Amino acid sequence: MTRYPAIAEHGMIGDLQTAALVSSDGTVDWWCTPRFDSPSVFASLLDAERGGHWQVAADMPDGSGVTVRQLYLSDTAILVTRFMTPDGVGEVADFMEPLTARTPTDRHRLTRIARVVRGSLPFALTCRPRFDYGRARHTLDLPDGHTAVFQGPGTDLHLQTTDDVVLRPDGDDVTARFTLTAGQMAAMTLTSAASGSAVAPQPSMADIYDAGERCRDFWQSWLRSSNYRGRWQDMVNRSAITLKLLTYAPTGAPVAAATMGLPEQIGGERNWDYRYTWVRDASLSVRVLIDLGFAEEAHAFRHWLRERVEAGGTASGDPLQIMYRVDGEPHLTEEILDHLEGYAGSRPVRAGNAAADQLQLDIYGEASDALLVGGDIGALRGWKALSKVLDWLADHWDEPDEGIWETRGGRQNFTYSRLMTWVAFERGVRAATRFARPADVARWTAARDAVFQQIVERGWHDKRQAFVQHYDTDVLDASLLLMPRVGFLSPHDPDWISTLDAMDEELVSDSLVYRYDPAASPDGLRGSEGTFNLCSFLYVEALARAGRLNQARYAFDKMLTYANPVGLFAEEIGPSGEQLGNFPQAFTHLALVTAAMALDEELGRRDGG
Repeated sequence: MTRYPAIAEHGMIGDLQTAALVSSDGTVDWWCTPRFDSPSVFASLLDAERGGHWQVAADMPDGSGVTVRQLYLSDTAILVTRFMTPDGVGEVADFMEPLTARTPTDRHRLTRIARVVRGSLPFALTCRPRFDYGRARHTLDLPDGHTAVFQGPGTDLHLQTTDDVVLRPDGDDVTARFTLTAGQMAAMTLTSAASGSAVAPQPSMADIYDAGERCRDFWQSWLRSSNYRGRWQDMVNRSAITLKLLTYAPTGAPVAAATMGLPEQIGGERNWDYRYTWVRDASLSVRVLIDLGFAEEAHAFRHWLRERVEAGGTASGDPLQIMYRVDGEPHLTEEILDHLEGYAGSRPVRAGNAAADQLQLDIYGEASDALLVGGDIGALRGWKALSKVLDWLADHWDEPDEGIWETRGGRQNFTYSRLMTWVAFERGVRAATRFARPADVARWTAARDAVFQQIVERGWHDKRQAFVQHYDTDVLDASLLLMPRVGFLSPHDPDWISTLDAMDEELVSDSLVYRYDPAASPDGLRGSEGTFNLCSFLYVEALARAGRLNQARYAFDKMLTYANPVGLFAEEIGPSGEQLGNFPQAFTHLALVTAAMALDEELGRRDGG
């Protein structure tokens, strides 16, 4: 097992309540259960020695003579890792059968099927769970050679194998070695359950095969709801599946990424926990889901968001906070896991996220847009709650905040934050007028117009001939690439075109886009970071809408070359083209879909389609 495989050398599987990462050497090196934001049972991605892992791979000395490839079965979340050797070709298929119920469960099953398609191939299995981010000890019960029960605090893991795989103890862990010839298969399941739960009967190969068929049918059936028929079908489909995998089915809340602690710079301190639901990220996904045809997913999140608006009671004390747990819990206390060395030595490793209590006023714009995307919020109770939020915003929109990038260097009058408060008032005024809803429309209209005027006067920098990050700087910020999309100005407006030109000169490097220059605008953190994939795809969309179609298409095609072998993206791209940050990142895949649809639309318009 490679000590720290590249972040990009992973595929993701999941059951819509949790997710696991499988590296290209056949190792499950990240899995939290029973939820995305639960403590890990496998986390060798963050500490190769203490984190724990489960490997099933070709058993070749030092990996000699082995070529490995990873792929997804077409239009599914079934991941296949292939091992090609001079003596045989084998593969391991990994999947978790989707749990579509609205009821959370503590029972989750990860299935691995090994088979050989040519010749003969030896396999090795090693299962070393480490509960509670590697902080808790466990015991092992091995009643027979095909069942192992790892007992940790509050959670048990049941490892079961078919007849070809005989488990042997290795301290409180287990190992196995087995050889398969062409046409043979062996299977292993690992089930997480509450402590003391009964172990299910040993599954047969037929049962496991049927589960795999149900998993395949689910994903292919779900994807048929998509109405995307554009030029980048495979990448859009993969992004849609990724967004679905990152959504917690019981509540409809998507997490920002499956992981925590993966660095934005190797050895740096920007190592955040992304296993939560950001109001901003999730709200921006609503229109994309609707445009793709996934109205059920969009409705589920809008219901979750409406409940947050109605509930109030945030940890920050404001009507909304920037992120929540998937069940709506607002408390996300951040702690440092000092016992973990971090990915490739990148410390500190953080669990929880202290940014939850930051003031980021832009979220009120994204939330309003998501809730009012059809014009009407739906429930009268929801409209009343949103009206109170907009009334509160009318008193607070003119305050400095921490901004979209969650900087820890002090509050500023961020232009993007003002832009999205304009969106909040604009959407509210439009809905109240169209549906004759009770509201202080005159006050909201006055606030909307005041925000607009302030952005035009103070967010615009005459010398730069561009809209800038905040009112007291000349630094550019890629978040403003959303200006045309939200309707603040036309994508052909001369002031916008000059802003886009300035970004092209300062923030863009061979189609890759930096969020901003931290050296010119200190964010309170040491070190640097890579280009931001979200911004790179927003740049493509902005170019396309501005009519720069050749440039947009070239930038998009180049961006796709940074995807990993199975079509997934992390948060950032490093200086050598490596993927950095938490993985896979929902915001990146959301922006990829938006860019593809914008390009398709503009190319079709140009070509008369």
